Amino acid sequence: MGAGSSMSSLIMIVAMIAIFYLFMIRPQAKKQKELKKFREAMKPGDKVVTIGGIHGKILEIAESTVLISSEGTKIRLEKSAISQSGEDQLSAVK
Repeated sequence: MGAGSSMSSLIMIVAMIAIFYLFMIRPQAKKQKELKKFREAMKPGDKVVTIGGIHGKILEIAESTVLISSEGTKIRLEKSAISQSGEDQLSAVK
């Protein structure tokens, strides 16, 4: 009786880990990979949104920083502070 009970408990734990991986870890890793790909593909003239919600247009790209123009002001940010494309933001609103 004890062997069957422990085997079913083990199967349930493995199933819960598999479900957790499929619904939590895998989508997050995919999202991070897409964001990294987007940041590497940025070019001057692209419209972007920062993680702080600042909308701007890329003026210049350096090794690890980006210079954006927003409402006539120039701001230098780390590339990691760019969260998405401005076009993505506009398509999400429509």
